Amino acid sequence: MAKRSAPEVNAGSMADIAFLLLIFFLVTTTIETDSGLNRKLPPMEDVVDPPIIKERNIFTVVVNKNNDLLVEEKPMEISRLREAAVAFLDNGGGKGEDACDFCQGARDASSSDNPDKAIISLKNDRETDYKVYIAVQNELVAAYNVLRNREFARLNPNIGLTFVEADRKYSDPRTSSTEKAALKPKINVVKLLFPQKLSEAEPSKTN
Repeated sequence: MAKRSAPEVNAGSMADIAFLLLIFFLVTTTIETDSGLNRKLPPMEDVVDPPIIKERNIFTVVVNKNNDLLVEEKPMEISRLREAAVAFLDNGGGKGEDACDFCQGARDASSSDNPDKAIISLKNDRETDYKVYIAVQNELVAAYNVLRNREFARLNPNIGLTFVEADRKYSDPRTSSTEKAALKPKINVVKLLFPQKLSEAEPSKTN
């Protein structure tokens, strides 16, 4: 009886299959990236004589190693931080040249003179949880956005956008150059009214 030969396996298409699988995994695989805070650092400047800052124009925020929040040396819940920061920035307690005609705050003489002089000072401990640090940062930035949204709506009642939406649209590469040219001066005016002056001190280590 003749010996039957085993049929050969056609492996000619294996390379194509492997290539297709490789493309499939490249397209469907998600790569995790570290999340952080989007910050644009100011340019370096040679400051010979640092400006004198009045204590009432500094809003101190401290987060200790136990993730406790101290605002103006008093305990505070993170849920109340945004409201407190808005009240400080919008206080408008200045007189004369420091007066603020667009501020709607309490005009307390013991708080900030105007938004241009108001500085938020943030300091955290080296053992502070990162998620708490991010939450505090988000609330402080949100305080600026609340006031910027208000002024943007006041100055541009017919545009149909908030400051945050307009700024996002301006930064979108899909936005036309004509739209960007129209948005840029409106955004810059509001940024001048409420400049984001958020100062972060070097993290400390407590015993």
